[in-house]
Amino acid sequence: MEESSNFIHNFIDVEIAEGKYAYGDIVTRFPPEPNGYLHIGHAKALVIDFSTAEKYGGYCNLRFDDTNPDKEDTEYVDAIQEDIRWLGYDWKNLCYGSEYFNICYEYAEQLIKKGAAYVCDLSKDEIKEYRGTLTQPGKDSPYRNRTVEENLDLFHRMKAGEFPDGSHTLRAKIDMASPNINMRDPAIYRILHKSHHQTGDTWCIYPMYDFAHPIQDALEGVTHSLCSLEYEDHRPLYNWVVEQCGFTKKPRQIEFARLNLTNTVMSKRYLRGLVEDGVVDGWDDPRMPTLCGLRRRGYTPDAIKNFLTRAGVAKTNSLIDYALLEYCVREELNEKAQRRVAVLDPVKLIVDNYPEDQEETFLLPNHPGNPELGSREVPFSKELWIDRGDFALVPPPKFFRLKPDGEVRLMGAYIVRCGEVVTDAAGNVTEIHCTADLDSGCGMPADGRKVKGTIHWLSARHAADITVRLYEPLLTLQNPSDIPEDKEYADFMNENSVVTLTGCKAEPTLIADEETHFQFVRTGYFVRDCKTPGVYNRTVSLKDSFKPQ
Repeated sequence: MEESSNFIHNFIDVEIAEGKYAYGDIVTRFPPEPNGYLHIGHAKALVIDFSTAEKYGGYCNLRFDDTNPDKEDTEYVDAIQEDIRWLGYDWKNLCYGSEYFNICYEYAEQLIKKGAAYVCDLSKDEIKEYRGTLTQPGKDSPYRNRTVEENLDLFHRMKAGEFPDGSHTLRAKIDMASPNINMRDPAIYRILHKSHHQTGDTWCIYPMYDFAHPIQDALEGVTHSLCSLEYEDHRPLYNWVVEQCGFTKKPRQIEFARLNLTNTVMSKRYLRGLVEDGVVDGWDDPRMPTLCGLRRRGYTPDAIKNFLTRAGVAKTNSLIDYALLEYCVREELNEKAQRRVAVLDPVKLIVDNYPEDQEETFLLPNHPGNPELGSREVPFSKELWIDRGDFALVPPPKFFRLKPDGEVRLMGAYIVRCGEVVTDAAGNVTEIHCTADLDSGCGMPADGRKVKGTIHWLSARHAADITVRLYEPLLTLQNPSDIPEDKEYADFMNENSVVTLTGCKAEPTLIADEETHFQFVRTGYFVRDCKTPGVYNRTVSLKDSFKPQ
């Protein structure tokens, strides 16, 4: 991600100018919960955290927010680290929220002793009822005025495992009449008899995110806690915890708008459901907005970071066109991807005047715009494959490809004229015959005639069989936040989100090629699938009408 400025950096610039911080003092953290794989929305937060620290000569910690063991797993811990490194970032300290369980517990006891926290016996539904509304204040829990001794005893017994899940919570004692509902005695500890992927069965009570997170930030010396906009209303509670726990160096929480993309849902709960229900081929399905899914589809780290730079860092929510992400990867692959020939819907083209037993090769550039990438030899023989879309029995106006009695250039090779066309009983073209101008292989024909159309081709004798997958968005709903109340995302699933084409043909060297990203000429950008040999996933089409502002 190129160095740029945004409102977060403007805040930091002012603090440095005022002498609050010096260059090199800035510390951030990226705190994912290991209950799923990172998606493009997480990538925005990730890039903001790491690039901000990098810009100001500081560092960023990776801290796994593993305070809720219900769906957390080491599988996600490993995958998150892989994705961060794939994007080109590294952390100074690898931390786990669970490392702070002991000290969080001590701070909770400290709050109880100073009368700032109490054990509450209300159920989850009762707490919600007591909390009030946006226009009506809440009312005090009947357990709010327990003595310090009683609260300490109950809290110790919670830790000892004497009570079932949901029977007690430890709540901060703040203000049940606060206009900010988050300040109305929020829960800071809950009982959960669940084994933890790091601590095993040591704990059966776990701190809530709003309590643990500011403590962890302060202990790690984080100067700027950068988070998405939904935490803006939680900032007073963040500051309250830092203040009540007695930290002198206080992190500053700054919120930014989340990334919202057209036709894309980034709820981990929804994405996990797609995986568990078998709707997609795992978290790395190329239709998923996860980083591993984008990687499998052929998106590159630079394209993703370029996209995030163009999308910007703002304080208000907006919907970004997915076409911008496609534009960024297309822009990069156009410069870097080597060209190869593939015929996705093959039909036989027979060169009648070419000797049956003859073969030759034509030299095609690996990248027309970059001679340094060299060239490769492509074999030619009597029987060829061309794309069915490059021939029309009844051509539309301005059709410059192959048609009855028409001429085209076979890319990098001869000019051919269409002759007999063979069809089956249903009228489908099964075989096209042509004659080649065998003097036109090295340039223009001797008589100087001009041929407008050029099509790609492959020698049928040498072509390799491949399978190609074409991807479209999972959802037909452009703005997922506008889903009607009587509908579910399942009602907007795109039945054509993946189309698998078998029997495709490709250059014989493609299968063994060390490269993974290619432009299939005149078709699009493709990547070799990392799971299935002989399968190529379309990253993005060759062209699009989208133009970035």
